[in-house]
Amino acid sequence: MSYGQGGPQSQWDPWKPNSQQPWNSGADDGTPDWAALAEASESRNKRRKLLYIAGGALATVAIGTAVAMAVVSANDGDPQAGPSNLPASASLPGSGTATPSFAPTSAPPPLDPKDFVSSAKKDTAPLSPDTLFPGKQLTMGGTVYKKGPTADTRSCATAAGGTLPKALTANGCTRLMRATYTKGDIAVTVGVAVFDDAAKATKAKAQTDDRSIVRSLFGKGVKNFCDGAFCRSTRNAYGRYAYFTVAGFTNGKDVTKKDTQVFGVGNDLAQFTVNQIYRRGQAQASAAAGQ
Repeated sequence: MSYGQGGPQSQWDPWKPNSQQPWNSGADDGTPDWAALAEASESRNKRRKLLYIAGGALATVAIGTAVAMAVVSANDGDPQAGPSNLPASASLPGSGTATPSFAPTSAPPPLDPKDFVSSAKKDTAPLSPDTLFPGKQLTMGGTVYKKGPTADTRSCATAAGGTLPKALTANGCTRLMRATYTKGDIAVTVGVAVFDDAAKATKAKAQTDDRSIVRSLFGKGVKNFCDGAFCRSTRNAYGRYAYFTVAGFTNGKDVTKKDTQVFGVGNDLAQFTVNQIYRRGQAQASAAAGQ
């Protein structure tokens, strides 16, 4: 077959084995066309560069898509939620310098026992001579007093003498409880008058004087005392309670200023009584605080 002018021509590719080489001006003089070879090589290089650029762009888009998906997944589908898998605060840079701050708080003030014995609405615990004067004896300052008879009445004036009935009645006394204690030949009766509120008890106490006497209570082994003889009395108030004492000798002897034992017995029983009223309030305050 002749490969001269006008015959079939095959495209020469320098990278293809056994391909025919074109000759300059169609003359078969054995000299390659160097310009054509250079142009073909440059064209191939340009195509490779374009492929590299296009491939890099696609890879960047793919990586960006993967990152975006990872962020959405970490936020449970909400791009505005913020990260939910941060490392513990102790491992974060600078976390050791952070100091948490809290609003100042304070425990509520303890309930005041006196509030619970200052009005009938709050003072609802069981009340009787046995709750105020429990047991068969009491001890004050190392001195033991034996308990004698007790009494409880709603007619306050009937258990009082001198100017006391008027003060009790005028201020609405609802109840008067009494108990007698003895030490040797000395006896003392304690009387506790109950009012609706502290204001009435305080007013009743203010209206009393040295002739305001709670009637002595005897019987059950306690001889008659302070029935015509001079005796020593006290009066005071705490909360809605006014409390009184009358102390004297069971042999009928008058009490004088020299009889300091009688004064001591009266003071001890007055102190014991106010302590009992306070404990009553304390128990109710503690119960209310625990609710």
